[in-house]
Amino acid sequence: MALSKLTFFTQFSRTLTKPCRFRFQGPPSAAVSLRLFSFATPEEAAAERRKRKRRLRIEPPLSSLRHHQQQQQRPSPPSAAPQNPNAPKLPEPVSAISGNRLNLHNQILKLIRENDLEEAALFTRHSIYSNCRPTIYTCNSVMAAQLRQSKYSDLLSLHRFITQAGVAANVVTHNILLTAYLDCRKTDLALEHYKQLINDAPFNPSPTTYRILIKGLTDNQKVEKALELKDEMFAKGFKPDPTVYSYLMSGLAKNSNPDGIFELYEELKEKSGQEEVLDGVIYGNLMKGYFLKGMEKEAMECFEKATGEASHVKMSAVAYNYVLEALTKNGKFDLAVNLFDRMKNEHDPPRKLTVNLGSYNVVVDGYCAEKRFDRAIEVFNSMGEKRCGPDTLSYNVLIDQLCSNGMLDEAEELYNGMGDKKVNADEYTFVVLMDTCFKENRPDDAARYFQTMVESKLRPNLGVYSRLVDGLVKVGKIDEAKSFFDMMVPKLRMNDDAYKFIMNALFEVRRHDDVLKIVDRMLREDPNDFTDELQEFIREGLRKDGREEELTKLKEDLEREKAEAAARAAEAAEKAKASSRAAISSLIPSKLFGKKDSENKESEEEPLAATSGDADASSASVNGDELAARQEGAEETSREIKSADESVAEEALETKSHAETKQVTA
Repeated sequence: MALSKLTFFTQFSRTLTKPCRFRFQGPPSAAVSLRLFSFATPEEAAAERRKRKRRLRIEPPLSSLRHHQQQQQRPSPPSAAPQNPNAPKLPEPVSAISGNRLNLHNQILKLIRENDLEEAALFTRHSIYSNCRPTIYTCNSVMAAQLRQSKYSDLLSLHRFITQAGVAANVVTHNILLTAYLDCRKTDLALEHYKQLINDAPFNPSPTTYRILIKGLTDNQKVEKALELKDEMFAKGFKPDPTVYSYLMSGLAKNSNPDGIFELYEELKEKSGQEEVLDGVIYGNLMKGYFLKGMEKEAMECFEKATGEASHVKMSAVAYNYVLEALTKNGKFDLAVNLFDRMKNEHDPPRKLTVNLGSYNVVVDGYCAEKRFDRAIEVFNSMGEKRCGPDTLSYNVLIDQLCSNGMLDEAEELYNGMGDKKVNADEYTFVVLMDTCFKENRPDDAARYFQTMVESKLRPNLGVYSRLVDGLVKVGKIDEAKSFFDMMVPKLRMNDDAYKFIMNALFEVRRHDDVLKIVDRMLREDPNDFTDELQEFIREGLRKDGREEELTKLKEDLEREKAEAAARAAEAAEKAKASSRAAISSLIPSKLFGKKDSENKESEEEPLAATSGDADASSASVNGDELAARQEGAEETSREIKSADESVAEEALETKSHAETKQVTA
C-alpha cells in the first residue's frame, strides 16, 4: 500500500527523534542539518526548548564565555585626568525618584495640593541636608507652584538655596526661572540667564525654552529680539513651531504690523513644506492681521476655515482663544459668544479640550467692554462647571473693571470669595480696592485693606504707602497716618519726600514734638537719612513756631550722649584690662614672680623666726590642694572678665547696631 507524503515525513521525523544506541559519527554539518526537521508534535518541541534552557543555565554559550575572557584580558585604561570641580554637574535621571525619595516627593506634592507652599518650601530646605535628599524634580514642583501663585521672591530664594546646596538643575528648572524673570519684566536678566544656559549647561534648551522666551519678549514689547531668537532656534536644528509663530504674530498685531503677520505665515508654510497649516493656533492672529488691514471678508473666511464644520484644522483651547480674542476686539462679540457656547458643548476632557481659563477670561473681558457686568460675573462664577479655576489675574481683571465702573460692592463680594476658591490676593488686588475706597469716601476701609496687605506678608512699595498716607491726611486722619508711618519705616526705604509729607502734616496741626521724635529716631538709627535738604525743611517748620533752637539742642544732646557712651565704654574696657592683669599676676604667678616673693618672705619672716618658725614655714609653702583651688579661682575670674568685656563692647556698639538693623530691615 502506497504511503502519502504527509505520512512518510511524519514517520521519518519520529524515527529521527528516537534515541539511538550508537553515537553519531558524522561531520558537524550533518548534525546541524538534522535540526532543520520540525518536531512531530508541539509537546516534543516544548520539551526540547526546556532542555536547551536548562543546558544554557548550567553551561553558558561559548560566545559569552569568550566575551568575558576578553574583558578580563583587556588592559585597563590609564587613569583619567581629574575632573574640573567647577564643571556643571549633570542632573539626576527620573529613576532617582524611588524609595524614600519617592515618599518625600509625594509628601511635598500633598502639601502643594493643600496650598501650603510655605511648609512645602521649608520641608524641601530641611530635607536637603538630611539622609533623604530631594531630587531636582521635587524642587521643580515646589518652584512651579510658587510661580503659579506669583511668589517670585520665594521662588528665587529657594532656587538660590538649592544651587548653593549642589542640586544640579535640569532644563525644567531653567524654564521656571526664565518664566519668573519675564513675568517680573526682567527681560535683560532673562536673556542673560539664557546665554548662561547656552554656554555652561551640560544640556541643550528645549522647544519649551524658546516658547517661554519668545512669548515673554513679545509680551514685554520686544518683538525684534523675539524674531532673532526664532532664527536662532532654527539654527540649532529645531523644527518650525506654529506656537512660536503664533506668539510672534500676536506681538506684531499689538504693534499694528499686519504685513509682518502675513510674512510670518508664508514663512511657516515654506519651512514646514505644506500648502496649508493644519495647526489652528495661528488662525486667530491671522484674523487680526486681516482686521488690521480692513479686510473683514478675508478675516471671516479665515474664521470659517478654522472653525467650520468641514474644517480639517486642528483646534485646541489656545487656538480657540485666539479666535475669540480676534472676534471680541473687532466688533464681532456676538459671534464670539456663539463660538464660546459651542466650545463648552464640545469640551469633553480628557479626550477633547476646547475650553480653559483663558477662554473665560476673554469672554468676561468682552462682557465688561460691552458694560454687561452682571453677565460677566455670571460667566466668571460658572468656571467650575467645566473644571476651570480662576487665578489671581482673573480676579484682578474683573475687580478692576467693577471698581472702575462704580461697582465696589460687587468687587468686594468677589474679593471675599477668593478664599473659598483658594486664591490668594496680591498687591494689585488690595491697591485697587484701597484706591476705590478712598474715591467712595471710605478711608477706614482703605486703611483696613492696606493693613490686611501688610499682615498677609505682601510687600507694598513706597508709592502705595504714599497714596495711603495722602488719602488719610486729606480726610484729617493724622493719627492713623502717623501710625502707618511708624509701622512702615522699618520695612521701607523712606525718601525725603515721604519724610517731608508726614512732617508737613504734623506741622499743620502743630505737633512739633512728634516731628522732633522722628528726627531723634533718624539720628539714632540711620543718620545718613537726615540730609541737609530735610534738615533745612525741619528748621523752617520749627522757625514758624519759634522752636528752631530745639533741633540744635537735640543734635547737641545726641552728640553728648554718644561721647559719654564712648567714654564709659573706654573706661570700662580699661578697668576690665587692669582687673584681668591683676588677677593673672596674683593667681597664676610666673617663676620670676615666685623668686621675688620668696626673697621678700625671707626678709619679712626673719624678725618672726624666733616666735613662729613652724607657723611661718607652714604658711610659706603651698600644697597641691591650695594651688588647684587658686587655679580654679583664676579661671572663674577670667570668665567674669571676658563677660565684662563683652558687655562693654555691646554698650560701645549700640548705636552702630541700631543703624545696621534698620538698613537690613529696609
